[in-house]
Amino acid sequence: MVDHIELLHIIEKNARLTPDEIAVMLGADAAEVKAEIDRLTEEKIILGYTTQINWEKTYPDHVTAMIEVRVTPVRNQGFDHLSEILSQYDKVTACYLMSGGFDLMLIYEDDNLKDIASFVYNKVAPLEGVLSTATHFILKKYKDNGIRFDHEKNDDRQAIVL
Repeated sequence: MVDHIELLHIIEKNARLTPDEIAVMLGADAAEVKAEIDRLTEEKIILGYTTQINWEKTYPDHVTAMIEVRVTPVRNQGFDHLSEILSQYDKVTACYLMSGGFDLMLIYEDDNLKDIASFVYNKVAPLEGVLSTATHFILKKYKDNGIRFDHEKNDDRQAIVL
C-alpha cells in the first residue's frame, strides 16, 4: 500500500518524477504508485501540475499584485458568490478567503501596473457587494511555493579609505 501523504509530498516537490522513480523512493511497486496517482487525480486531490518560473530573468516587466477586497457577503451564498466571479479571470492566479481586516485576497499577474489598476477599477471595484480594495505590488520575490529564488549579490557600495 502506498502512503498517499508521502506520495503527495514527493510530487509536490518534483512533479517530473516518474512512477518508477517514486516507487523506488517509497519502496513500493510502480504500478501501485501509478494507480494511487490516478486515484488522487480522480478524487481531485491532485488538481494539476505547474512549473515555478523566475519571471525576473525572462520577462522583467511582469508585475504581480496582491489585491485585498472587502465585501458584503451575499445572502445564502456568503463569500462564495464574489469569489466565483473574481476567480474566473485568467490573470487572477489565486483567490483566498481571509481573516482579519479584509475578506478576499486576489493574486493578479499582468504586464504592467496600468493594466492591474484597470482590472481593479473596471472589474473588481464596481461589483455589487465590493466595499473597498487595496492593491499591493510585489517588488521582488525571494521565495514562492516553497522554492527560493537565487538573487545575485551585488555590492554597489564605494569603498572609503581614510
